Amino acid sequence: MRPRRRTSNIRLVLYLLILVLIVGYLVNRQRGATSNDVTEDLTYEEDLGTYAQTPATREGERAFVVASQEKDDVAWLYDYFPDWTKYRYIVDNPKAQLRVPFNKGRESMVYLTFIIDNYENLPDYALFLHPTRYQWHNDDPDYDGLMVLRNFQVPNLEQEGYVNLRCAWQLGCPNEIKPYEKDPRENQQQGHAGNSYYHAFKEIFGEDREVPHEVGVSCCAQFALTRNKIREIPREEYVRLREWLAKTPLQDSISGRVMEYSWHSKSGQVFFLSHRHERLNA
Repeated sequence: MRPRRRTSNIRLVLYLLILVLIVGYLVNRQRGATSNDVTEDLTYEEDLGTYAQTPATREGERAFVVASQEKDDVAWLYDYFPDWTKYRYIVDNPKAQLRVPFNKGRESMVYLTFIIDNYENLPDYALFLHPTRYQWHNDDPDYDGLMVLRNFQVPNLEQEGYVNLRCAWQLGCPNEIKPYEKDPRENQQQGHAGNSYYHAFKEIFGEDREVPHEVGVSCCAQFALTRNKIREIPREEYVRLREWLAKTPLQDSISGRVMEYSWHSKSGQVFFLSHRHERLNA
């Protein structure tokens, strides 16, 4: 073969190879663009809080319902628990996608709003949380919420229906709230609801409902519920609770405490969990 002809053949092969590479690049780029578009859409929807549109038929969906303020750092929940859906409510940002109608009652307003808005479309398992990782009431030697959540056992929640994330008796057990106690120092110590619980109970559940003499459950308004347990109470009951929370003249520290010691009850029929001091979520 002559050198010139051989050179021409080499050039032709190179041109064909370059053409194949270009075509392959363009095809892969188009596929990549489509994949990125889908990812961006999902991220965008998640940032906007459209988790509320998740179908109720999605098996095994697990969600964090987070009551937060604008300043709170919740990145740790996303970093360590990517498989959990996050519903972050920002109570002090009226423009947030997930927000509350009234910034009253502390985390209770967030929890009730989530249940009301998603009642027909609830995740299978919902953990109701405060936003920051390190909090004094986390049931961990270092007050580390990460360890609490890592140790959480979904199968146990499935069995129990309700699980408090704090297992230690202090504070809350065996009888933190004494609705019939008349001593104002006992009633208001550290914002404990005391006698306010009595009146709130009557307002919420009716004058004909007997108020329990003692109420005990581990503090501090972080707990988990299954979809079925939530739905044991009609949506209208949650609406009524939120309306009470919005209208009550009680300070947030008191109304929030009333709710804190009511989540473990069902339609006002309080049952005590203190005697079950084994680690329910271990």
